[in-house]
Amino acid sequence: MSKQRVLVVDDEPDIRELLEITLLRMGLETRCAEDFSSATRYLQEETFDLCLTDMKLPDGDGIALVEFIQQHCPNTPSAVITAHGSIDLAIKAMKSGAFDFVSKPVSLDKLRNLVEQALTLPTSTQQLSSFAGSKYQIIGDSKPVNEMRRSITKFARSQAPVFIQGQSGTGKELVARQIHLQGARGNSPFVAVNCGAIPAELMESEFFGHLKGSFTGATSDNEGLFKAAHGGTLFLDEIADLPLPMQVKLLRVIQEKAIRPVGAQLEESIDVRIISASHKDLDAMVKQGEFRQDLYYRVNVIGITVPTLAERSEDLPQLIAHIINKQNTDNSPEIRLDKSALVALESYPFPGNVRELENILERASALCEGNLIMVDDLQLPEIDALSSNSRVDLGKITQDIEKEQILQALEKCRWNQSATARSLGITLRQLRYKIEKLELKKI
Repeated sequence: MSKQRVLVVDDEPDIRELLEITLLRMGLETRCAEDFSSATRYLQEETFDLCLTDMKLPDGDGIALVEFIQQHCPNTPSAVITAHGSIDLAIKAMKSGAFDFVSKPVSLDKLRNLVEQALTLPTSTQQLSSFAGSKYQIIGDSKPVNEMRRSITKFARSQAPVFIQGQSGTGKELVARQIHLQGARGNSPFVAVNCGAIPAELMESEFFGHLKGSFTGATSDNEGLFKAAHGGTLFLDEIADLPLPMQVKLLRVIQEKAIRPVGAQLEESIDVRIISASHKDLDAMVKQGEFRQDLYYRVNVIGITVPTLAERSEDLPQLIAHIINKQNTDNSPEIRLDKSALVALESYPFPGNVRELENILERASALCEGNLIMVDDLQLPEIDALSSNSRVDLGKITQDIEKEQILQALEKCRWNQSATARSLGITLRQLRYKIEKLELKKI
């Protein structure tokens, strides 16, 4: 088996020698170039598995070389070596397609880690095949979905932070998982956290961990979310919900690539790729002073927008078939969708996007008779019939009445579910669904 080959581009002989020795000790072959023109010549004449380039070259710069590689050698990852204080340039290089960057003076441990990750990147062909084999599939062949797939494939070949914009229920976490799975970290942890679900006073401990006894209630050590995601990806869903003090601390972690657990004296290095998401407009929040501009630039190095279900309505039949097929693996006999129900779904606007579609079909599967979903089983809301407030109030009143009736029937039949279902004139499956949905418990 031939050794993997790395192209080293730097005009300083000492740096080239240091990098070459490090790479040779890793069992890699190297080729060195001292300027942009010789580097591009080597890239056109030979095949490389990685290119390490300095940011400043005598006849060009590292960003131009990254762009050349993106155009002519798309399966060759590139990384830039940047002087201290030029992180903004490194981020610009990552926007251009660089895999990652390492700062001068070069830390050999960080360099080795970067090289190892870059050399495990799958090819574009391998990335595309992972879509079919993953349980986190993105269903649909509409133009917006295919464009999103191409972006995912490109972004997966980088370590740059990604920001995913999209309405609630569109599948932002699914996109984050695909970026993770198709990249160099695909076999490492993927840790997802909803930033709006953590109380403000516990955020620092949850993110960075704490030592036993560091505060009241800290009865044991806690490694925290960053440590749990070490080597992999940390997905920060609804990052817009982070309070400003936590935004400052998150920015520092991203810049320094180190955390300090609550109660600890020393910082610990961490290797985590950040993918964040929100349904809110972060750009508008920055202008209103609700989200830090410097953090916004760090987490939004590259961005992707997830289309709404209305924008990809031609995918609806595929999505419906996929969701029902998933339910059929757990339930027997198979559930089918009547043509009139499909027509009704195709004319419904789905303000809750794919998540709402899943909930509607799950409910309909439980309520339908003869395993055939009819229009009435869908229970589609009348979007314009009521104002949002009155619709919520009316729904709660109706649910309370239904809950009371079912509870009375259950008690009358001594919680015999078969007898209760007969007395209410519904199927046993419908009754069990309502018991779970309404959280009915025997007192």
